[in-house]
Amino acid sequence: MELRQLLTFKTIVDTGSFSAAAEELGYAQSSITAHMKALEKELGQPLLDRLGKTVQLTQTGRRFLPYVEEMLSLHDTALEAVTQNDTPSGPLTIGATESMMVYWLPGFINHFKKMHPAVELQVVPVDYLTVATQLQQNEMDIAMLLEKPSWKPPNVTALPFQEERLSIVQSAQHFPVETMLFTEKACSWRPIFEEYLHQHGQGIFQKLELPSVEAIKQCVLCGLGISMLPNFVVEEQIKKGELVATAWDTTHHSLQMFAAVHQNKWHSANMTAWLDTIQLFTKE
Repeated sequence: MELRQLLTFKTIVDTGSFSAAAEELGYAQSSITAHMKALEKELGQPLLDRLGKTVQLTQTGRRFLPYVEEMLSLHDTALEAVTQNDTPSGPLTIGATESMMVYWLPGFINHFKKMHPAVELQVVPVDYLTVATQLQQNEMDIAMLLEKPSWKPPNVTALPFQEERLSIVQSAQHFPVETMLFTEKACSWRPIFEEYLHQHGQGIFQKLELPSVEAIKQCVLCGLGISMLPNFVVEEQIKKGELVATAWDTTHHSLQMFAAVHQNKWHSANMTAWLDTIQLFTKE
């Protein structure tokens, strides 16, 4: 069935006659008749009863009409979507790891919303192990995460935007240190922490693994142990004197913040606005 046939049917219903529909649409009445004959032939059932000069919907026509209205409305919406200007608006789904979601994104989102108030943001969690699949399945438009500078998953375009160093921290209250607090094994800096411990006497410590960066920080604050965390996670507590950072060589152990997108993903106006704002935000 053709769009013009659906529009003809809807206009006949609205105007009440073939002649009025022809005038409304700018067709000859013979064209209106031809449209309806073709549509009814394809459907195999009549949609209209022609009773003299009046037209009434058949039972099939009444059932068919709501779908016609929906299809015509969708057509109008689709046209609007591709012809509207490039002002960012509507939904944008951002995936983020816990550290990015809790400690970096709030400030950035505040900045982004001031620049693009019409964008409707949704933030969802990223799984380190399946981020490429999450992007491929369109569970998110952009993933925000902290990884090693060499991170390059298959079918993903990883856009680096800020380097971040790691800090080894403990409570400033000088509790006896017997425990090293670990992130989960999939975490990007877990291998760096394990290497550090291997070089500095891993055997003298007990290990405690926790699934949350915030939980680890709180455990360090209350003197439960030592941990390695990104500096932006603990810099406020270090400045306040609540945590103490251990000096160590971070030359070859920095991390990188990435904005990741699927390599085949079309960049909408919203995505472009998000990525452009990152560049502005990190230069300030």
